[in-house]
Amino acid sequence: MNSVILMKKCTLIYNPKSGKQDFADKADYVVKRLEAAGYVVKANETCCQNEATELSRNACKEMVDLLVIAGGDGTFNECVNGLMHSHYRPTIGYIPAGTCCDIGNTLGLSKDVKIAVDNILNGKNVKMDVVKSNDRYFCYVSGNGAYIDISYVTDSKLKRKIGYFAYLIKGAEELLTIPKIRMRVQYDKGEFKGKFSLILLINSKRVAGINMIYKPTLDDGLINVVLYRYLFPFNNIIYFISFFLPFWSTPLVKRFKTKKLKITTNSKSRWNIDGESGGIGNQEIQVAKQAISIIVPQYIKKRYFRNQPTPKQLDQEV
Repeated sequence: MNSVILMKKCTLIYNPKSGKQDFADKADYVVKRLEAAGYVVKANETCCQNEATELSRNACKEMVDLLVIAGGDGTFNECVNGLMHSHYRPTIGYIPAGTCCDIGNTLGLSKDVKIAVDNILNGKNVKMDVVKSNDRYFCYVSGNGAYIDISYVTDSKLKRKIGYFAYLIKGAEELLTIPKIRMRVQYDKGEFKGKFSLILLINSKRVAGINMIYKPTLDDGLINVVLYRYLFPFNNIIYFISFFLPFWSTPLVKRFKTKKLKITTNSKSRWNIDGESGGIGNQEIQVAKQAISIIVPQYIKKRYFRNQPTPKQLDQEV
């Protein structure tokens, strides 16, 4: 009797423009490793903005078993936005290949391709929260106010040459341009209103390479909110202290967690969505609890994913 071997399906989406722009040279290695592990691999190179969103939607339609994403935070965000429009969502394997890679750093993922693929093949599958902001989704941060545009206005050529230091140079240029934003922030347990210089919505440990949240939980259905009151010329001092004390909460720096959030603001500047330019104005935020599955190292699962479903609960979902 002839036996039928069912091969697992994998889609690889990679951005050749991310980071040092050298992943295209490593794509063949990734494909061969995945094929050796029993996957039929379809490799896709993105060439324009939002193409990764469409490619990830196609992966859902094809019901692939594994979606491997190689790129920076923006590429990861595009892919997740594609997944969130589908009921079926494949497991994600992520290879960080961007300049900052806050998502990859929080999840303990290496930029070394061999180590990253080892994790995809041998790591632990966890369910992770995603956050909806109006009609878009983000995975680790959204924000408005001081320095929030640095990640997407910094010159791409400079980023390739000196990496993370390019962001620091751009930040130095904005030291004296602290905005005054009138804002009303309504959340599960109340509201704050007044003049603010910065608001951050965080589902991560790191933002812009800085540890912003002390002992985050990435699967509890809650978003961390950090609100900075406007107090020029002292705002930069307040930012500096809070960056080194990620648990610090005062009348000037408000920290709280919530499932939903409504932000009414007069700000005309664009929101930063996972390091990319987002919309303008008011925002309605809602956490999609444990919306995506992603492979992480064992120690990361223990550290940041404390509310995972039991095997019985997973069976009931199926």
